[in-house]
Amino acid sequence: MRGYINIPESIQCRVCKHCGSRPIIALTGKDEYVVKCPVDSNHYQTQPGMIDIEDWNLENIPLPEPEFDDANMVACYDSKLNYTFFLPAFSA
Repeated sequence: MRGYINIPESIQCRVCKHCGSRPIIALTGKDEYVVKCPVDSNHYQTQPGMIDIEDWNLENIPLPEPEFDDANMVACYDSKLNYTFFLPAFSA
């Protein structure tokens, strides 16, 4: 036996948010399992116990990429028409 089980494609689970690998189920003790990344043990893994794919899915929600908002960019120019662009400071 390999010591791990591949999760079937019919079971919906998210890929690892760090490396994009599909998780595996690994036996950690006599009767305890973890859902973990097959590439790196330092990536998230569930607590030992019952197979908890829901916890894996909650932890591996991809973070949205920050969007650059250039609508707040201000252009200023001096008497020689040299343009300078900057973002104004916001106070809370």
